[in-house]
Amino acid sequence: MSKNKEETTNKRKFFTHNDDKNNNDYNLRDFLSILENKNELLIIDKKVNKKFQLASIIAKLDKKEAILFTDVEGSNFKVVSNILGTRNRFFYGIKTNSEHGKIDFSNFASINKENYPIKISSDAPFCKNSSKNLFDLPIITHFEKDAGPFITSSIIYVKDEETGNQNSSTHRMLLLNSNEMAIRMVEGRHLHKCFVQSKEHKEDLKINVVIGVHPAVNLAAAYQAAHGIDEISIANYLLNGKLELAKNQFAGLMIPKHSEIVIEGKILHDKFAEEWMVEMLRTYDFKRKQPIFEINKIWYRDNPIYYDILPGYTEHRLLMGLPIESKIFGYVKNTVPTTKSVYLTDGGSNWLNAVIQIKKRLEGEPKNAILTAFSAHPSLKIAIVVDDDINPEDPVEVEYAVSTRVQADKDIIIITNTKGSSLDPSSDQINLLTTKLGIDATVSILKDKERFEIAKIPGLEDININEFI
Repeated sequence: MSKNKEETTNKRKFFTHNDDKNNNDYNLRDFLSILENKNELLIIDKKVNKKFQLASIIAKLDKKEAILFTDVEGSNFKVVSNILGTRNRFFYGIKTNSEHGKIDFSNFASINKENYPIKISSDAPFCKNSSKNLFDLPIITHFEKDAGPFITSSIIYVKDEETGNQNSSTHRMLLLNSNEMAIRMVEGRHLHKCFVQSKEHKEDLKINVVIGVHPAVNLAAAYQAAHGIDEISIANYLLNGKLELAKNQFAGLMIPKHSEIVIEGKILHDKFAEEWMVEMLRTYDFKRKQPIFEINKIWYRDNPIYYDILPGYTEHRLLMGLPIESKIFGYVKNTVPTTKSVYLTDGGSNWLNAVIQIKKRLEGEPKNAILTAFSAHPSLKIAIVVDDDINPEDPVEVEYAVSTRVQADKDIIIITNTKGSSLDPSSDQINLLTTKLGIDATVSILKDKERFEIAKIPGLEDININEFI
């Protein structure tokens, strides 16, 4: 039976919350205990089907509580989802150092590893149990026209043989049979480059697939780091140096010690399968032939928890979009120093549309901000610049700024035939070209600023209406 928030607080806690941050393990279970302690974890004990039904429940609770399913049909694994379904939850239990209220990803390139040494352990809880059958995992079928069940939260660990560096990145994987999956790789990214190197030598590529870690590890893996930057060091920085690693003997890779599930195996250099999936825009991507991953063994903890991310919904979009928000902010602030905030909008799937808030000093600054934002994030399609009296996260206020501060012949920039997002179905999908729109929705310095002042009522913020009704 489902437990709502009130019931959860009155009953035995599912997780034991550890308030001593020096003694917790900084793993998925510790994070879930934080959510439970804040009444942001909904526990569902009723049996659910992993084909469509589980995804339907997650969709109904989008932007609300995280959900833990304790009884998934056909599996002994619990399933958790929506743990990063709100912006606030990204900041629970991690290190932040930012003036603009976001994680400052610009610091990652200069992380001093000596200040954040990573602990290496000889034992790992996931070594307690093993399987050789992918059907033991509660891999979810999410959408009507899906190619099949997808692992959506997997982090792939691989060693770059050319540099000797280890890389981690997020990839979705299509279940094909009991020991094979098709793995989606973006051409030119780190994992794909490692695969190409192996393929050229007619060798299979050994990797580890990790499911169920502290969200800081997921966030670091989703970040598009430059070559030479180890995403594990980013995760360790976010966890203030508390991340512990353990070595997987099959692939010789260092992976999070407290991972819920670890799949060891290899990407075959000469075998491919067709797959397609739902992307961030909640549309189906076109069919692609992708390499096949063949498992060697599945390792998992006692009472394992499988992590599922519902594609195209808030958790998926925020996980990918928040690092990009920070990247755009860093670029634009370097061009326009009075930049206050960058917000990738929900309506743009936290990927295509941005609102940039600045404290305008000169004419021309908004246009500079727009062009810089497009440079920082090539997938960006629409950029709107607003003044610092407009809340960039409020679509009504943004529309108000556009309707009262924009003259279309002067304040709109249209850029044709420029690189765009492959996810946007309206773009030129063959050549990946799109038309971009920039809107300067700031007050012109040449106008009387008092004419644009938004009227305020003194004491409005402090009034308690309940005292009067």
